[in-house]
Formats: sequence, C-alpha cells, structure tokens
Amino acid sequence: MVPKVERVDAPCAPYDGAVRNASAGYALVVMVSINFLNYADRWVTSAVAPQIQRDFHLSDFQVGLLGTAFLLIYAASAIPFGYWADRGVRRTVIAIGVAVWSCATVLSGLVANYVQLFLTRAVLGVGEASYYPAGASLLSDHFGRERRGRAMAVWSAGSVLGIAAGFIGGGLIATRYGWRMAFFLAAIPGLGLAMLAYLMREPLRGAAEAIGPRLQRTREATPAALLGLLRIPTLRWLIVAHTLLYFVLAANAFWLPTVLGRRFGLSLGAAGLLSGTVLIAGGLVGTLLGGWLGDRLGHRRPTAPLEVGIVGFTIASGTIVVALLGPMDIDGVPIFGPAFFVTVVCVYLYQGPFTAVTQNVVTPALRAGAVAMLLLLAHVLGDSHSTADVGFLSDRLHSLPLALLVTSVPLLLLAAAAAALGLRTVETDMRAMEERWALETTGGPTPAPTS
Repeated sequence: MVPKVERVDAPCAPYDGAVRNASAGYALVVMVSINFLNYADRWVTSAVAPQIQRDFHLSDFQVGLLGTAFLLIYAASAIPFGYWADRGVRRTVIAIGVAVWSCATVLSGLVANYVQLFLTRAVLGVGEASYYPAGASLLSDHFGRERRGRAMAVWSAGSVLGIAAGFIGGGLIATRYGWRMAFFLAAIPGLGLAMLAYLMREPLRGAAEAIGPRLQRTREATPAALLGLLRIPTLRWLIVAHTLLYFVLAANAFWLPTVLGRRFGLSLGAAGLLSGTVLIAGGLVGTLLGGWLGDRLGHRRPTAPLEVGIVGFTIASGTIVVALLGPMDIDGVPIFGPAFFVTVVCVYLYQGPFTAVTQNVVTPALRAGAVAMLLLLAHVLGDSHSTADVGFLSDRLHSLPLALLVTSVPLLLLAAAAAALGLRTVETDMRAMEERWALETTGGPTPAPTS
C-alpha cells in the first residue's frame, strides 16, 4: 500500500486566475533560464576539452571521466533532493541548488590539476541535482495535463539553448581567453537566478489537477513510497528508455566538438560553433515540436506522447549513421550538417511528452521523487559512464566516430522498444493516478499503484 497523504495545509491567501496565470508564466520563465544556465555550465567542459586535455596531458578516457564525475554525483544527489522537494518548499530547493553549482563552476576555473578539476565537476552535480525534480513537480502544479507537455517542452528548450551556449560560447571564449575564463563567465548569472527562483510562487500540490485536494504540503514522500513508484509499469519503461537514451545523448554531445576537429580539421572555435548551431536548431525544433505533437495528439489517445518519442528514436538511429560516417559535403552539397540536424530533431521529440507522462502517472505528492528516481537510475546506469566508455572505445578502435556509432544505433533502437512497451500501460496508469489522488478528497484509503 502507498502511504496515505498526511495533509499539512497552512493558511494561504487565495488568488484569482489572472494572478495564477502570471505566477505560472513567471515560474516557467525562471525555470527555462535556470535550465539554460544548468546546461551551459555542464557542457562548457566539452567545448574546452581539447585545451584541458593539452594542458593536463590527458587521454580520451581521462577526459571522459570528467563527465562521469559530474553525472554520478548528480544521480546520487537526486534522491535526497527529490525527497526534500516532495516534503518541503520546492522554490527553496531550486534556489540553493543554483547557488551551489554556480560556485562549483567558478572553482572549476581555478583548479591547478586534473584531480581538482575532477572534484569540482563532481560538486557541480550536487547543485544541479536539486533543480530538476523540484522544478518538474512545481511546473506540474502550475500547468494542467492538457498543457503539461508543452510547458515541459518549453522548459526543456532552455537546456538546448544552454548546450549551444556552452559549445559556442565556451569554444569562442576559450580560443581567445583560455578555458578558465569560459568557466568564470558561465558562472556569473547563477546567483541572480538563485534569487529569482526564491521569489517564485509555490503552488499548492494538486492545484492543476481536475479532481482531488489542493495541499500546501504533504508527508507522503517516504523511502518506501519512493521505492513503490517502481511498481508503476509505465514509469518503469520510461526509466529504461531514458537510461538507454541518456547514454547516446551524453556521449554524442560531449564528444561532438572533438569529432569535428579530428575528422574535418576544424578549429576549437569553429567546432564549437558548428556543434552549437546544429544542437540549438535541431534541439529547439525537436523539443517544441514534440511538446506540441504530444499534447495535440494526446487529446485523442493517451499513448500519443510515447509514440512521438518512439518514432523519433527510430528515425534518428538511421540518420546518425550518415552523420558519423559521411563527409562534410559532396561537391559543395552539405552532408554532415543536415544529417546531424535531423538526428537531433528526432531525438529531442521525446523531451516534453516523456516528461509530462512521468508526471501524469504519479500523484502530485510524489512527483519530485519520481523524477529523482528516474534521474538516479537513468544516469547511473546510462550516461554516467558513457563519455568514458566512448573514450575507452575510441582509444582501442582508434576512431572516435566509430566508437559513437557502435553504441548509438543499437541503444536508440532499444530505447524505442522500451518506450513501446509502455504503450500497453500508460492509459491504465494515468487513470489509476487520478483515482488515488481523488480519494484524498474524501480521506478514503489510497490504493497501491498497479503492477
């Protein structure tokens, strides 16, 4: 049995629809900005990796371990922060996390050796683990199910812009001023965003649901309840799909500038510019298109959000082959750019729809915990080792593109297969969530998740 929600309602002033919409809009803008900074801080390391590799005399495997350091700590920290977010004030969790990771980014520019850099990137993971579970839960209480996919897609668009800023800005700044300055400039906006996050309105839990209570806080989040989330079939399959996908996303994004430099002889700045351009254009199109399609088609059938991602993964498994093995152009006709653009568009279709589904099958009292559980398992088993794995394969195969190819294609197809298994259960799990939350209105018993 899932523990019954303990209501901890505190008096709060009512506010009308206009204020509620303004609060939701402000929260979305702040969360998009934080997502932008999060990914810019995270991926600036990839853009400046060749300079760090030269200065500290590192192998591809050692460079890849910098990504592993961040992702392992990020995944491990997600559970305690998700637990805190489900039981506490989510805006506070987010604000503290932004401040911590900004300080860690500053320290990354002050390191004297590889070990110190490894440690600062690990600390970055502690700060960044705070905002995503809390942010997903907070936005889900601002936006109802009919708009949730688009809201999550707009939020995810910030990550695409951040990756591009990390690549383009990091590469250009490092070329002119060195890699340390790239870290310093990436950290500057952090404290300001931490303050803006703290000023967000904290919505009542369940405020965007059609039925059920609106609670200021609950005490449903317990270790047993978090583990019980794994009994929800759709959530299990989404965790598997994310695990496989995260390996592909992290490996390709981290190593892309290096691939461009080695294959096509591009400078650090040019490689970062091309990588960022393709990622920002393809990522924005894919993320926003996926959110729109998921919500629009979801009105007709609950399986549509998953189907959008499945189709995207399948197409991307083919176009990435052309991007990694084909030339930059043939007789002046671009090959690499369009192929990788289509790949990015197709992969990023999943962002809004899949995030919305993870929230739709879990009650408002446990949504941050559900995201934390997903992050823990998907990052530890998926991308925490992906950059190092690909670096290891590259050292052995003497080909970084080949190392990316032999991992990306099968994992994209397996991610599509895992999401397809969720098609059988998503409608049942969504209905069960609504029934469990509705029972809180009458104080009736809370049934266990379906298994």
